[in-house]
Amino acid sequence: MPSFAIDASRLLARLHRLGDTGRTDGALTRLAASDADRAGRDLVCGWMREAGLGVEIDRVGNLFGIWHAGDPAADPVLIGSHIDTVINAGIYDGCYGVLAGLSVIEALQEAGFTPARPIALAAFTNEEGVRYAPDMLGSLVHAGGLAVEAALAAIGTDGTTLGGELARIGYAGPRTPGFLRPHAYVELHIEQGPVLDAERLPLGAVETLQGISWHRITIDGIANHAGTTPMAMRRDAGHAAARVVTYLRDRLAGSNAPTVATVGCMVFEPNAINVIPARATFTIDLRDPDETRLQTEEAALADFLVTLAAAERVSIASERLARFEPVIFDPAIVAAIEHAAAQRGLRTRRMTSGAGHDAQMMARICPAAMIFVPSIDGISHNPREHTAASDLEAGANVLLDVIATLALEPDDFWWNHQKSESGDQTKSESGMPSQSEGIPL
Repeated sequence: MPSFAIDASRLLARLHRLGDTGRTDGALTRLAASDADRAGRDLVCGWMREAGLGVEIDRVGNLFGIWHAGDPAADPVLIGSHIDTVINAGIYDGCYGVLAGLSVIEALQEAGFTPARPIALAAFTNEEGVRYAPDMLGSLVHAGGLAVEAALAAIGTDGTTLGGELARIGYAGPRTPGFLRPHAYVELHIEQGPVLDAERLPLGAVETLQGISWHRITIDGIANHAGTTPMAMRRDAGHAAARVVTYLRDRLAGSNAPTVATVGCMVFEPNAINVIPARATFTIDLRDPDETRLQTEEAALADFLVTLAAAERVSIASERLARFEPVIFDPAIVAAIEHAAAQRGLRTRRMTSGAGHDAQMMARICPAAMIFVPSIDGISHNPREHTAASDLEAGANVLLDVIATLALEPDDFWWNHQKSESGDQTKSESGMPSQSEGIPL
């Protein structure tokens, strides 16, 4: 395969321009279906059209730029991520994957590359889940995991509905979600963790993604005077909530498993300094790359809540907000990422993603994998989020090589190869290993 390279200067300039879109008083906040999101979408759509891509928008606002090359009847290779942000965000999360994907398509076009199939770029709606639940909503709908009408009816933190806001900003598209069936999906992303930076590695080949279990817990006690109610006679929802937090910390800190738990939101009622809380409402985020362990922790939490309710004389209700099983990405694409990196003299390591990504939804319907580049000091969801320009360029060039390879392959590429009856292992014409060669996971 000939050597290609993305235009690094153009990629970096776009990252900073998009990063300036949605800033208020210096803080970048571009929540899904907001006015800032509309401005970001307008910018990305303009760049897609400048690259000669056909722009398509589906009913939940997923944005696609399609390079109609190769066999028009063939399923496209899809590159993607998102451009919505958290509150007071950095400029790389999600946006890097979208803009690097655009750079890949442009580099292939400018090099005169002729793919065997179309190549498409996606910016999925509401990946962050800050304004509307669940997170990764757009890719989940695209993969058939959430009904369109349910997604459009999602109520935001500000009382709006996703459908109403998409219509308001002009991004309630006509296409039916799932209209584009990918041949394969690859997502390039900053790691959002400290591993690559700590190990001074430029690239991660992501082979698994943690399962995620979100819950909202409501504890009801009795409000009473903070000064006149003896400690032993209290039915304190706030104290019960604190016991859940320490239970999770103590249980997982004493375990050798990679399970993690986070209580990220908590509200007391009546929320007064001199009143014992009558109600505590909080969230729990449980994650583990192993489904069995994740189920074990969910069951242990449920048992603890029953015991706690009796001990503290409170009532406890648990509502599941989201549940995604762990993902094992396509071994052949993971191997292709490693091969492409090696060809460019880049060291890699295999990784598990601790964060949720659109790739985990796309893996439901097509072979998928992810590429990570380092996050300095592991910082993300923060204005200090940063990745060195050299690492951004390197990741985009590896993505370029992987996409070029996938775009030349027939439908029976590595993932459909089987061992012969004699047990011989097969290889594709590109020399890359087939899935049957067994990448240990």
